[in-house]
Amino acid sequence: MSKKPPPDPVAVLRGHRASVMDASFHPSKPLLFTGSADGELRIWDTVQHRTISSAWVHSAAHGITCVASSPLIGANKVLSQGRDGTVKCWDIEDGGLSRNPSLTIKTNTYHFCKLSLVKKPSACAPQAEGLKYYHEREVRETADSESLEDSRGRAEGSLTECSHTVTEDTHTEGPKYVAIAGEQSHEVEIWDLNTAERFARLPQNCVGVSPNISATEKGMCMAVQAFLPSESQGFLNVLAGYEDGSMLWWDIRHPGVPLTSVKFHSEPVFSISIDESCSGGISGAADDKIMIYSLDHSTGSCVVKKEINLERPGIAGTSIRPDCKIAATAGWDHRVRIYNYRKGNALAILKYHHATCNAVSYSTDCKLMASASEDTTVALWELYPPHT
Repeated sequence: MSKKPPPDPVAVLRGHRASVMDASFHPSKPLLFTGSADGELRIWDTVQHRTISSAWVHSAAHGITCVASSPLIGANKVLSQGRDGTVKCWDIEDGGLSRNPSLTIKTNTYHFCKLSLVKKPSACAPQAEGLKYYHEREVRETADSESLEDSRGRAEGSLTECSHTVTEDTHTEGPKYVAIAGEQSHEVEIWDLNTAERFARLPQNCVGVSPNISATEKGMCMAVQAFLPSESQGFLNVLAGYEDGSMLWWDIRHPGVPLTSVKFHSEPVFSISIDESCSGGISGAADDKIMIYSLDHSTGSCVVKKEINLERPGIAGTSIRPDCKIAATAGWDHRVRIYNYRKGNALAILKYHHATCNAVSYSTDCKLMASASEDTTVALWELYPPHT
């Protein structure tokens, strides 16, 4: 790690009156969405560094847990998730927010787990085959003797009667689904954003199946990431982190039994990010570890590539830049840490915020990173610019 002083933010966005819980860039415009603990959703112009729009979209008593946007749900839509048991979809009209949500989902979930939109392998990610080879080579070099295969617990035959077909609709922007920790706190629920209806629960009790991996014993679901691996034929997958530090990988075709179960953390998992190729990811927890891992769909295995030890525990948020080169974490110790995602080595520690960092997020073009903090500010950073 170089001895150069860490860079300062290129801008600090001020205006929220409460802890900023989450930040998400617009997929194609220079806009940033942020949500705070008093229920305010702001839209910022990331060129002029000013607020374009502000609205209280959830009650101040409950606040906003998560804001999310993605080209898969439509270019001019943003989701807000409140601790009031609702998820709302908003249209962005003339730079501002629609007066009323275009959709409200009453999930009846009242916890801190942020929802997840679906991640789909993108064109700007490294070629999946090359990355897969890279992962496999590195895994061969670093894999320990412990096999993850024995926990896979396949039960396809008896699960076919209750598996939901969740395939991609090619006529729309993409799969309009959201994954969220369920009303039963150990479950993951999948909701359809077109109909505002829940269509799947993980684990789902299926006739004749006795799951050998009980999600109930793992405690509450604390983090989720839905994704569409290229090998899954358009069927939704979900990686979920739990209170006991374990992660389960679900395939919607087998809702009774996860593909695999791993326990990389000793404390609750608070954040899971999957890279743009959907072949690996990073996780942060209440313990003193950040884990970088590969996901191999053909074997249903999640294998550690790099374990990063922290001096001070607690990671509230993680994010992987869309080009799969850089990863960032948001820490309880007020620090944002930047890593080389492929090698896992530390690149920078950013010390601007003076309270817990709740979230980090990258712009689609990889040029900007936002960090959201309990100190009520959002910092914008330009670090390691991508080669254009």
